[in-house]
Amino acid sequence: MTAQRRQLGAGPHAKRVVADGVSLALRDEGRGPALVCLHSIAHGSRDFAGLAEALRDGFRVVSLDWPGHGDSDADTGPVDAQRFGELLAQVLDGLGIERAVLLGNSIGGAAALHVASRMPQRVRGLVLIDAGGLVPIGLLARVFCRVMAAFFAAGARGAWWFPRAFAWYYGLILPEPPARAQRERIIAAGSEMARSLELAWRSFGRPDADLRTQATQLRCPALVCWSERDRVIPLALARPAIERIPGARLALFPGGHSPFLECPERFMPELTRFLDQLGP
Repeated sequence: MTAQRRQLGAGPHAKRVVADGVSLALRDEGRGPALVCLHSIAHGSRDFAGLAEALRDGFRVVSLDWPGHGDSDADTGPVDAQRFGELLAQVLDGLGIERAVLLGNSIGGAAALHVASRMPQRVRGLVLIDAGGLVPIGLLARVFCRVMAAFFAAGARGAWWFPRAFAWYYGLILPEPPARAQRERIIAAGSEMARSLELAWRSFGRPDADLRTQATQLRCPALVCWSERDRVIPLALARPAIERIPGARLALFPGGHSPFLECPERFMPELTRFLDQLGP
């Protein structure tokens, strides 16, 4: 575990929970109803530091490092949303959280969908942010995922050009100025995280990555947040599935993939409005 990867994680005061034999690190801040935050692949719980600071007076904000990310140990299981969802359910048990609002970005959103569809009694509400699982897995999607997996496989092998290419790529993923500090941390850890990115992208092209049916069967309130310039999961491809989520509200933001990092001044009012509507 490098210092660069740890810069993305829960930090020296992290709490740890063992889930299926994997020691996972997390931030656990504040008091009140539980809000569990789930980051994108190759990011970490530090993504949600600003969100937690804003909400911890009224909420218990839990921000988890996925296996092999931040301060969490590696896992022998697959790097995919289903596995992350299984571990998340055990984390909730380990923390004594009976019901929570799940907030997930990208693969974190797909993991939240897994839990909400299989354990609806545990989920008070969902905040899906540029979430995986809402795009059809057709030929174009499979080819795109294979190309992306090959790109990250080269990084895992130590290709000389990868660090510069990854920096360019993340300039597209998190282009807005407020995300600059976290973007630079992610870029610094890119070579170490390349193997996880490769495996995750291979999983994104599998048929079981399609969670559109589960999304239409959700029984909890949902806020769907999307970045208007998302090149990884374009809104145009996800919108048909979003429109079929019962009672979901769609909020659009500038940026590339993570509006809570890129435009927090616009994202936070939408989030707090949704949380207030859920009640105590």
